Amino acid sequence: MNPRTILLVEDNPSDIGLTKRALEKSHIANELIVAEDGQEALEYLFDIDPLTGLFLNELPALILLDLKLPKVDGLQVLRQIRADERTSRLAVVILTTSTEEYDVAQSYDLGANSYIRKPVDFNQFVEAIQHLGLYWLVMNEPAPPKKR
Repeated sequence: MNPRTILLVEDNPSDIGLTKRALEKSHIANELIVAEDGQEALEYLFDIDPLTGLFLNELPALILLDLKLPKVDGLQVLRQIRADERTSRLAVVILTTSTEEYDVAQSYDLGANSYIRKPVDFNQFVEAIQHLGLYWLVMNEPAPPKKR
């Protein structure tokens, strides 16, 4: 696990830019990897070298996951993350505009660590990102990977 990496799974270019600016303004210098749809996120997390059978990418310390994604929706991405022994304990924060009670309930039922609705106001968004970064990247003790 790379303690410096954040995987942002977001399809809206404006929200990607907003998140990048909020991270910069919050002085969170962690490497940000962006997957613009659910399939891209899964390929990043589960990309295996066909010759060695080893995973090609290190796991991120934190996944910021939107729910309303093309190709594979966020709930399905979360379902697959939690179903795999290697990724089941990753910190996954749902970061979405969805206010649907079903999405909140399903996210927690599938093992999301937190559910945050994106504020429309930039200053509120920056504050939310600051708190996320402080808690998940500094204060929180990440779960060790499961042993096989």
